[in-house]
This record gives sequence, structure tokens and C-alpha cells, in this order.
Amino acid sequence: MGEKERFLLVHPEISRTKYNFAGVIDNESLELEYIYAMLKREGLEPDIWDGQVETISLVEKLKSFRPGYVYVCGRTRQENFMKEYCRAAKELCGSTTMIGGVHAQHNYTRFYEDDIDYIITTFDIYKILDILHGKPLTEIEGICFKKDGVWTHNGAHAFDIEKLPFPDRTYFYAHTDRYRYLELLPCAHIRTAYSCPYHCKFCYRNRLNCGVYSSRTMESVVEEIKEIACENIFIIDDDFLIERERVSQFVRLIRENHIHKRYVCYGRADFISKNPELMKELKEIGFYYILVGLEAVHDKYLVDYHKLSDMSCNTAAVKILNEAGINIMGMFIVDLDFVPGDFADLYKWIKKHQLKHTAISIFTPEMSSELMEQYRHRLVTENPEAWDYLHVVAKPSKLSVKRYYFHYHVLVAKLFIKGYKEGIYDFLDYGYFIGSILKNMFRFGG
Repeated sequence: MGEKERFLLVHPEISRTKYNFAGVIDNESLELEYIYAMLKREGLEPDIWDGQVETISLVEKLKSFRPGYVYVCGRTRQENFMKEYCRAAKELCGSTTMIGGVHAQHNYTRFYEDDIDYIITTFDIYKILDILHGKPLTEIEGICFKKDGVWTHNGAHAFDIEKLPFPDRTYFYAHTDRYRYLELLPCAHIRTAYSCPYHCKFCYRNRLNCGVYSSRTMESVVEEIKEIACENIFIIDDDFLIERERVSQFVRLIRENHIHKRYVCYGRADFISKNPELMKELKEIGFYYILVGLEAVHDKYLVDYHKLSDMSCNTAAVKILNEAGINIMGMFIVDLDFVPGDFADLYKWIKKHQLKHTAISIFTPEMSSELMEQYRHRLVTENPEAWDYLHVVAKPSKLSVKRYYFHYHVLVAKLFIKGYKEGIYDFLDYGYFIGSILKNMFRFGG
């Protein structure tokens, strides 16, 4: 095929430092696999380059593949890479460049640059075909483009997730030695819904898809799971445990189809606390991890975060999942109002309630959100690479940045040591991670 029919789909590197969890959690590039399937049907020649797993650089890939089109997606922390890749595609191949992904949906003006031709601000991947087929740009919803050298944004409407094709997992199957969720290797991804019906203060996910929650039929979901040649499945919805009837239908269909796999999903503590018997059923059909946004160990923070939940729900959720035999990954936020005692309280609560698996994030106001306007005057950096929930981007209210980092890294180191003693994550190089954490205790902040 000619160069103009070659379409390279790009997922950026996570980081060029070792201060990340690459090799511990490496996510399948599901968004690109949807687009790959669509382009293949159109007779184009797509390929994928995923910086998480590739052994060659993007520059090498561009030189060998010579794409006429390049599509790059990514999250906030990967913004600089996304721009860099578009520059390289222009300089080396003269490619038509497109930017997409969740970061671009609400921060599209950050990509108004000469090396970028189009920005996709919708989940509707078929807008890419509209561009390729020459549809008048002013008639294509959910894109940004340049007209007479001036950027124009066409607003989007919510997209019906049922219209997506099944993803083409050719690239995933070629890299099953890399795509994982902790010890689950390989681990494939599936999406059953877009957006989230809840409105937690710190999260922007409810604003995705124009703020409309769109879900697939469970028949379609289970049919896709049957086709995936992988025993570990990560349901990457922002929250899979929303509607009891829908989750019960999933359980029933998995049983009826005699599917035996292991599952990971996100779920809310209040849902879990109200449905203990359903959690037992999820365990029976193979649920292995449930990632629960516990967020805090004091009600005052849950109220401030608009969680519509409380500490009684958190406590019950941990107990219910522990008793059911499902691994609960407790996700917490270290707030910018924390004092040293708050870091200590968080560790004590985790230990008291026998919570083995934890993820600790630093409170981060999302770009383009109302929260960002509230914290803008407190920003200590504007480098998007810091928006990884491992770095302080806004000044703490009661501690210096350096002291805040110190207490944060002490907490994370204690949790790693706790995990080591309990024998979880045996595949990890604990010495490397604990050493890295201890080194960073004194590295950040001023």
C-alpha cells in the first residue's frame, strides 16, 4: 500500500525516569485497538507503537513505517511526549497528525500547535474516518482544526458506546509478556461503559463523553470476553459496580456461558457495603481485584470530596471483600491539608483493617476543571509531567512542599515494607522500590 494509506497509532511512554510503576502495571492500549479495528475494515494499513512496551524508539518506527497519518493519544502526564511525537512525524514523514484521548477532550487548546493538524475531542472514533473521507471539517462534530491558520473547535455530542467495533487485539497478543496488572500477566482490558454518574470533587471522569454515562449491553460485553484469548480481564470502566441489576446480569451470563477467567474492576465502597451477597457471587465467577476509592480515613475529607459515602461504608467494604476472598485495592488520597498526624492515621487505619493492597495518590487538581481554578494560585509547577499523582502540583496548606514529600514517602515506604512482610507482589524488586522511595524522600520540594 502507498505511504498515504499507512496509519500509525501511538501510545506514549509513561516516563523517561524510573520514578513510575512501569513493569508493575502496563495497560493494554485499548483505545488504539478500537481505532485499529475500524481502520482495518476501511482497507487502510494501521500499526501500533506503544511506548510502554516497545524496544525501538518512535523515531525508528517512523523511519521504517513511513506513515501518512499519525494518531497520538495519552493522559495529562504524557502531554509533552504527545507534542514531541507529532513534531517528529512532521519532520521525518510529513504525516498528517491527530491528537486524541481523555486529556485532549477537555484540554484541547493546549495542543494548538503547528505540528498538530487535528484534535479529536470526542469518544466517537468515526470522526477520524470523516476526516479521512474528506467530509467538510465544519460539519464534523468533536474536532479541532485550523482554518486559515486559526484554530476552530466544533463541539461534540455524547457518543453511544454500543457503536464501537470489537477491538483488534493483534498488538496485545504480540506483547503478552508485558501487559499486566500486578501479578496478573497478561491482563487484557475491556470497557463496558463511558463516563461516571457520580460527581466526586477531585475527579473529572463524570465530565467525559459530554457528561453522559453510556453503557453497553451485557450480552455484548460477555460475547467480547468469550473472544479474548486471555484469562485475566481488567474491566476499565470508571466504576463497574454502579447498577446492581446490571452486575447481576453479568454474573448470570458469565455462568451461563461457562467462562472461567479472573477479573479486575473499579467499584465504590457504598455499593459494596450494600451488596455483600453479590460480592460473594463475583468471587465465585472469578473476581480477583476490586479497586475501591476509599480516599480517606476521616469523614470530613469524604464530605469535602463529595463522595456520598462515609467511613462506615469504607470499613464495611474492606471487611466484606476480605471475607469474600476478593483482593481489595484500597485507593487513598493524601490531601493538601494534611499534617504529619494525618499520614500516620492513614497507615494505622490500613493496618487495623487488614488492608493488604493500597494505592496512595497526592491530591491533584485536574487541568481545565473548576478545582484547578480554585488551586491555580497555589501551583508549584505547570509541567504536565507532574500530573501523575506522585508529585505535588499545588502547595500544601500546612506543610512546606519538602516536608509534605517527606511524610508522603515515609508512608509509601512503610506500606511497601508491610507488603513485603505479608508476601504480596512477590514479582516486585522490593529493594529497588523501597530504595527509590527513600532516595526521593529528600529529593523533591524546596
